[in-house]
Amino acid sequence: MSSTTTNDDPGIPAVADSAYRWRWAALCVVLAAEVMDLLDALVTSIAGPTIITDIGGSESSIQWLSAAYTLAMAAGLLIGGRLGDMFGRKRMFLIGMAGFTLASGLCATATSPGMLIAFRVVQGLLGAMLLPQGLGVIKEVFPPREVAAAFGLFGPIMGLSAVGGPILAGWLVSADLLGLGWRSIFAINIPIGLLALVGALRFLPANRPRRDLRLDVPGLLLAAGGMFLLVYPLVQGREHGWPAWCFLMLGAAVVALVSFGLVERRRDRTGRSTLVVPSLFAKRAFTGGLATGLAFFSTLMGTSLVLTLFVQLGLGFSPLKAGLTALPQALGMMAGFGIAQALNSRLGRRLMLIGSAIIAAGILGFVATIGWAGDGIGIWSLAPALFAVGIGMGMTMAPFFDIVLAGVDDDESGSASGTLTAVQQVGGAIGVAVLGTVFFSALDGADAAGRVGAFGHAAQTTMWAAAGLIAVAFALTFLLPRFARPQHADGVDPVEVQHG
Repeated sequence: MSSTTTNDDPGIPAVADSAYRWRWAALCVVLAAEVMDLLDALVTSIAGPTIITDIGGSESSIQWLSAAYTLAMAAGLLIGGRLGDMFGRKRMFLIGMAGFTLASGLCATATSPGMLIAFRVVQGLLGAMLLPQGLGVIKEVFPPREVAAAFGLFGPIMGLSAVGGPILAGWLVSADLLGLGWRSIFAINIPIGLLALVGALRFLPANRPRRDLRLDVPGLLLAAGGMFLLVYPLVQGREHGWPAWCFLMLGAAVVALVSFGLVERRRDRTGRSTLVVPSLFAKRAFTGGLATGLAFFSTLMGTSLVLTLFVQLGLGFSPLKAGLTALPQALGMMAGFGIAQALNSRLGRRLMLIGSAIIAAGILGFVATIGWAGDGIGIWSLAPALFAVGIGMGMTMAPFFDIVLAGVDDDESGSASGTLTAVQQVGGAIGVAVLGTVFFSALDGADAAGRVGAFGHAAQTTMWAAAGLIAVAFALTFLLPRFARPQHADGVDPVEVQHG
């Protein structure tokens, strides 16, 4: 096909300068998948207390409802993109969407915590098959002049989802539509998923599978096993009194992850496929970005869980009121993104440092608010601190991926993006595990009188731990380049410009 031909057939991918007729419809399908994933990562934080009240379960069950999904997503993301290359992006998108929709329906029918957590794992794995294909489709169907505009829609759509997700989840649980209660937060995915499936069948182009590619099964098993061995004892250890097997599992996690690195290097030397391109770990910006991302996303997901536990279990808020409590943070995040767009080119890495400092200030403000408000604490008293946390998170997240991936070579970009996204999910799981455990441990040891006092003490203790995590992220940020791209005239070494 000539590069001047307009591509109107959804079964044929766009090329070079061609304008695929249904590209914007394809983008809507991809965005629907992204929104479904984001909402499912958020909703169980709001609905968790209601879920365990209905079907039983321990405090750790609330943590696992989030951690199981994000861990499975992280493991699946390591191979999701490769599966699209091997079997075709459209085919894997359809399989992922159909499976994710089915898994959502299964979650809505769960009758025990173990069953629901298992279905959440399935959701996460199939979501990981789904999401990488959408990004590949966008790059394929949009001409170069429109790619930035297409990706530019992700920020506002994800921002609106972050704002509306907790509120929608709270409303669905509180409204008890059709008598479904908390089950409606999963059932709502069924009509959305079916519509997305129809749209994908009609509008997504099919690419030619590459039969020459192979999966790195040993690497996948070591990486997934290492992540599980790391998170499981962090969640379950407190309930079992921190027995010896917890520390043995943590040690085994280190062994598995180190072995993963060694296996990847050996496979790369012998010309076999790898999950991660080993040369990436020789780049300071990338390795620093992985460490920074772990600390930052641990703080992001962990504090969201702690806020929900505090306001629902401690203050007695309904799920809807709990969702509204999180609104200032979500609005602050959108404002932070806007600020970052205006200042990113001038400030670069400093924008992340400023954002981290604002997050820390907001967290300390949250701690102080609990102290002075006492039993009279409510949505409005928490709003300023949460808004500040949100602004800082938006300012930190906006330049993060661009800066971390700036020094990655073209042939490493797919591996780097997948690894960074997987680490984002792992960080979320670790944050839920660590900060959730700190919260429940502090609650066990609280000697304050009354429920509000006990939960307030637990929330304050946990937020101090969160402040420590964001301080670690602040320090690690200095490992990143000053800017994503050189800021000076030609002739200046980019390495000198980018690194401090």
